[in-house]
Amino acid sequence: MFSFNMFDHPIPRVFQSRFSTQYRCFSVSMLAGPNDRSDVEKGGKIIMPPSALDQLSRLNITYPMLFKLTNKNSDRMTHCGVLEFVADEGICYLPHWMMQNLLLEEGGLVQVESVNLQVATYSKFQPQSPDFLDITNPKAVLENALRNFACLTTGDVIAINYNEKIYELRVMETKPDKAVSIIECDMNVDFDAPLGYKEPERQVQHEESADGGADHSGYAGELGFRAFSGSGNRLDGKKKGVEPSPSPIKPGDIKRGIPNYEFKLGKITFIRNSRPLVKKVEEDDAGGRFVAFSGEGQSLRKKGRKP
Repeated sequence: MFSFNMFDHPIPRVFQSRFSTQYRCFSVSMLAGPNDRSDVEKGGKIIMPPSALDQLSRLNITYPMLFKLTNKNSDRMTHCGVLEFVADEGICYLPHWMMQNLLLEEGGLVQVESVNLQVATYSKFQPQSPDFLDITNPKAVLENALRNFACLTTGDVIAINYNEKIYELRVMETKPDKAVSIIECDMNVDFDAPLGYKEPERQVQHEESADGGADHSGYAGELGFRAFSGSGNRLDGKKKGVEPSPSPIKPGDIKRGIPNYEFKLGKITFIRNSRPLVKKVEEDDAGGRFVAFSGEGQSLRKKGRKP
């Protein structure tokens, strides 16, 4: 008789290239220890137990380590990186905003799987509050905050900390995929209008028609320059004889500009003072031609009869 043992050979390494396990998740504030781990809240990375590092080192995975987090109860998922392997066994610590995206409570179960993501080329964010517009250079602030993130997922609401204030941004779009890696990438960033933002209303000025007979009596005439119209000062400080005595204004001295009744808001009109050329009257052919020695001579002595 013959016997076969099909499990004598070890499982090929290709079937062990994926990491998948479940952990009970807690927020970073529940992490025991004297050190303040508020830096975890400012990014998109989690803290896993040391056994995860031991298992990942035996697998054929690609670096950097990226993971897919799934809440099977609510069918919500996101992606993240790993910061440290110092958590207790069976427990992982997540940023608070990540637990909100996954609809997880303290001690809830989360599925952690290793994944490979494409490098990001484009991303679009929507601030969740108009207060984000108060930042002088929002792109520079976001670029500095994304250094603590490993990947982005379309639909997530991430939180960044700037000037001791937390701003929430929704990831509206990512390219080339819905989940991308942002480690050492050249990514174009765009912003959508903040949630609840209203553009300031512009006052619409109604144009007056030319046939409406607008009242132009309020235009003030230009007086122009008037010589010696100021007042003088005496060396002895007296006010006698220093009052201005301007010469009377003649009606011809008052100049008034002609308003442009066809003026429209937002339109610039360039007026050129070009006068049409005066047409020359054609002269007769005889008078127009030059004739040499055609003038008349004068004599000093008048011709007359002798007596």
